[in-house]
Amino acid sequence: MSQSQGRIVAVLGPTNTGKTHYAIERMLAHRTGVIGLPLRLLAREVYDRIVALRGPSVVALVTGEERIVPERTQYWVCTVEAMPEGMGVDFLAVDEIQLCADPERGHVFTDRLLRARGQHETLFMGSDTMRGAIVALEPKAQFTRRERFSDLTYTGSKKISRMPARAAIVGFSVDNVYAIAELLRRQKGGAAVVMGALSPRTRNAQVEMYQNGDVDYLVATDAIGMGLNLDITHVAFSGLRKFDGRRMRQLQPNELAQIAGRAGRYMTPGTFGVTGEAPPLQDDVVAAITSHSFTPMKKLQWRNSRLEFGTIDRLIASLEQAASDDWLVRAREADDLMALKSLAEVAEVRARASDGPSVKLLWDVCRIPDFRGISHQEHAHLLETIYGFLHEHGEVSEEWLTGKINRIDRTDGDIDALSKRLAYIRTWTYVAQRSGWCRDESHWREATRAVEDRLSDALHTALTQRFVDRRTSVLLRRLKQKEGLVAKVNDKGEVTVEDQFIGRIEGFRFHQDASATGDEAKTVRAAAIQALQPEFHLRADRFYNAPDTEIDFTEQGGLMWGEHAVGKLVAGDDALKPRAQAFVDDEAGTDVAEKVQRRLQHFIDRKIAALFEPLMNIQRDETLTGLARGFGFRMVENFGVVDRRDVADDVKALDQDARSVLRKHGVRFGQFTIFMPLLLKPAPTRLRLVLWALSKNLDEFPESPPPGLVTIPTAAGTPAEHALKAGYKQAGDRSIRIDMLERLADMLRKEDSRGGFEANPDMLSITGMTLEQFANLMAGLGYTATRGEREKPAPVDAVVPEAAAPDDAADTPVMDRHDDALGTVTETPATPQDASIPEGTENLIDEGRAPIDETQQSADTREEAEVEGAPPPETADTEVPVGTSADAAIDADRVEVFYTFVWAGNRGRHQQRSGGRPQGKQGSKPKGKGKPRGKPGADGPRRFEARPPRKEKAIDPDNPFAAALMGLTKKDN
Repeated sequence: MSQSQGRIVAVLGPTNTGKTHYAIERMLAHRTGVIGLPLRLLAREVYDRIVALRGPSVVALVTGEERIVPERTQYWVCTVEAMPEGMGVDFLAVDEIQLCADPERGHVFTDRLLRARGQHETLFMGSDTMRGAIVALEPKAQFTRRERFSDLTYTGSKKISRMPARAAIVGFSVDNVYAIAELLRRQKGGAAVVMGALSPRTRNAQVEMYQNGDVDYLVATDAIGMGLNLDITHVAFSGLRKFDGRRMRQLQPNELAQIAGRAGRYMTPGTFGVTGEAPPLQDDVVAAITSHSFTPMKKLQWRNSRLEFGTIDRLIASLEQAASDDWLVRAREADDLMALKSLAEVAEVRARASDGPSVKLLWDVCRIPDFRGISHQEHAHLLETIYGFLHEHGEVSEEWLTGKINRIDRTDGDIDALSKRLAYIRTWTYVAQRSGWCRDESHWREATRAVEDRLSDALHTALTQRFVDRRTSVLLRRLKQKEGLVAKVNDKGEVTVEDQFIGRIEGFRFHQDASATGDEAKTVRAAAIQALQPEFHLRADRFYNAPDTEIDFTEQGGLMWGEHAVGKLVAGDDALKPRAQAFVDDEAGTDVAEKVQRRLQHFIDRKIAALFEPLMNIQRDETLTGLARGFGFRMVENFGVVDRRDVADDVKALDQDARSVLRKHGVRFGQFTIFMPLLLKPAPTRLRLVLWALSKNLDEFPESPPPGLVTIPTAAGTPAEHALKAGYKQAGDRSIRIDMLERLADMLRKEDSRGGFEANPDMLSITGMTLEQFANLMAGLGYTATRGEREKPAPVDAVVPEAAAPDDAADTPVMDRHDDALGTVTETPATPQDASIPEGTENLIDEGRAPIDETQQSADTREEAEVEGAPPPETADTEVPVGTSADAAIDADRVEVFYTFVWAGNRGRHQQRSGGRPQGKQGSKPKGKGKPRGKPGADGPRRFEARPPRKEKAIDPDNPFAAALMGLTKKDN
């Protein structure tokens, strides 16, 4: 720009003095004007401010990658490098003029200081350190000193975890910035990220997130020192060294002051300090920053601006020309000059640059910044290609440009990938902004801008997702505002506060989101406590009024409300009166806890009263006296099931009247167990196991068997008492339900237990077992089981003359004749050769649930055995034939398997020998001496004679069938 006689003013002073705001006011006081700013980001900020005042139709924005120029432009907002020349505007301003000393860009600012002027007014804004240089280079300049609006104080070193809110932490590398931001996310909920390499769109989105309070921290490079106006109260340096493009060097006090000065906006005081691994600042440095006293500039970077374009060599020579003023020092070789020298060595490029216009075009191409940050040679190769297109065709190939842009028009990938694509698109944005380089300039400017916007938005999203825990930041802001937080709980129990997921509520316990850690977890917990208070009270009221059908207990003593645990049972003073302990968070309050506990106690009390009503009736019956009352309370203490051996003396002491009274209360006196059939149903059984386990202080409660099973496998190591409380008697590999065992005992009472007997179909049917399984069960009950094989009976036509046989004799089972142990002849249906288990019975046998023939039971036995889950008698339309087990090794053509069962409980008293039959009737005392007589018959059980012992002994009291052996009737029992 040519010199003019307008007023030249240098507005100098520290940061936060309103210099930029003053320049904008002065420019708008003129009809036309241009302002040059050090950063593209700051240019965009100033552009937006002026547009808000004057409208977009008269304001232009020109940067290396952005060009918005309305037809009636009056005011130009530009980066210093992009300031237009020769326009003759009324007003001109250059901000941050102290950058004349910057090693990389200083020569551009120095050129504007020397040559850029407004026709009526020129402003240079910057640090006081430029006063001497401006006086020497522009004697006509006037000076205006502006003081800082607020104080700036040094606070020393602070850990990031103790960093105050509204703080900016400065790093000097991308990796350092990312590491700090990640730490702030974990400890403080997140941070906004501002770097010079960000596009204006990304930077503005990040700054907006900080300014509106979504996050309280900003992590930035030294780019924030260039005039960005942010609401910062504290600046912390994470390091005191930076890489200036050539080497790592220590930051100067004036550079630190430029950044630290961002703390304190307008009248608000600011503070600065260090953090992380940065050492504390020296006292003299602190004094310089707080008093704004720095060493004046001695040298300014300069490069000749009067370039000669005759040849490449002349152009290079003019660029390397030495400065003629003592204040000026030739700038070090910049990227554009390095690119020019590289291309000058390419024969094809040198051949093309044969005249002034072609050399000037080459220089314009070389000034394309290396946004991509790739190697020098790669950048030079790209410039060579662009120059070839422009020189040969006058424009960049659209096909080539389309391919380059399409390859980077992708929004997937991480932060690094998006940042790299954004840097690449800046190259093509720069190319599209150059006048005449593309055939359809408006199309390519819009296309590259659209790609940059998409990448910018994607980068902002990626930065936010990685470095901002929006949940924590939102909750912190609302907690600071001390507003009432409202929690929302969906049908899955998920809790959200301010639309942020914080955890799940199960019953009356809040389970915080496990992903929250450290300070984030504390914030989430604090928000949850405040927000869930009303929810806990509403939930407690709803629970208190809920029907009992919505509440249940588990087999381990837990108390459930729907799918959620709300308490547990603990042992009380009385086994039938356990206490309910509620699961309620302390934060819910004592009122909620008491209400929940009271409702749970009501539930379990009513449940016990309903399921154990027979026991309760015994407790309430005042007519029970004497031994009957005592025995009744023994039943209560044992939850309605007791092993007969444990109360043998008490049972013997009961007379018939006492037994009759107890039977009216549902007590049944069985051969093995004294029990109450109504309490063998699944629901009372499940509750009995829980209450019994509580009374025994067991760590793990036994589980109740599946309902409806007559027998269940006997788990190894399971105590007999566990099985008894579950309603089963252990017998070998399986345990049999005690009511079914008593039915079996009724059947066995009719058999010769000492002489030996075989299982009949009724026995197999009532137990639902195969013959092999039944043999194991009998062994568990105290019998010896002897396995044998015999020839199947001959067909009917081999015994009965053909003429005498009925027409359907072939389909009629013949009778198997054999002598029983008493010498009588009995007839049993022979098993047909093709006999099979009746249809619909196989699964029952596999599960231990064979159908039962009710007709084999006495009337009172049948009445006492009506227990929920037992197979109904109506289903027993077929009997399981003896010896048809799939487990038995049967020769289907010739032999069948059978078992002989003999009571072994009193073998020492009765000397049993094979080969004879006992004398007398069943149950009578054996007489005389016995001798073995012959071998066991092939068609019947083993026959033997029993010889009485030399000395008469009482019947073994451990024999569960002692009553039968003594010839007692059921009534006597």
